[in-house]
Amino acid sequence: MAQRAVEIETVDGTCPASLSVPEGSGPWPAVLMYPDAGGMRDVMREMGERLSRFGYVVLVPDIYYRLGPYAPIDMRTAFTTKEAAEKVIGMMQSYTADKASQDAKAFVEYLDGLVETKPGGVATTGYCMGGRLSLIAAANLGERIAAAASFHGGNLAKADDPDSPHHKAAAIKASVYVGAAIEDQSFPEEQKTLLEQSLSEAAVSHEIETYQARHGFAVPDNASFDEAAADRHWKATEAFLASVFASS
Repeated sequence: MAQRAVEIETVDGTCPASLSVPEGSGPWPAVLMYPDAGGMRDVMREMGERLSRFGYVVLVPDIYYRLGPYAPIDMRTAFTTKEAAEKVIGMMQSYTADKASQDAKAFVEYLDGLVETKPGGVATTGYCMGGRLSLIAAANLGERIAAAASFHGGNLAKADDPDSPHHKAAAIKASVYVGAAIEDQSFPEEQKTLLEQSLSEAAVSHEIETYQARHGFAVPDNASFDEAAADRHWKATEAFLASVFASS
């Protein structure tokens, strides 16, 4: 398997990204993997590489590219001090839903143009804020997104947020899988209920599960990383994507 650094031209500039391609002749279905609040760093590149081993071309974009170069964020300490937390929160808030939708189109077009990728729908997946971005992409790109997964994603169905992806459930053509966390203030029970209701009313094929682990369980450099839950998330990802692409 080969992983390489690539650059994607967007409306607002050049987005660095990591691209992982399986061994063999291909072509393979494509997956857009969104990082968590920590953005691009080695652990996200490694997760993209691991997903690629399931038989997918995987793109992990540096969603904070508009901010210029930044030091890798250690998520174990990112929220332990006020200064560190304010920095990460500021970065998160800078990446608006409009920018995310604009970039998603560019990312999918880039994947479509690769000789290694199989024609057809692209999958999205993501962690923490990346889980929300995964559903935002599905809500804004319609039939271009075949599958959308979210792991410990936050604000997926926030009633008073006009950018919450549940408001656009009717535009989602992808199958959706949500792996939620326990005691997660960013995705409490009322949001799970609202997301379930919104997806059901829109006749979106979906599954929402709550893992017995806390927010951040799937990403190894999070303080709340849970090995058992992370293993379960990899198995769920493999099964979910296989089920979608087997029928396409």
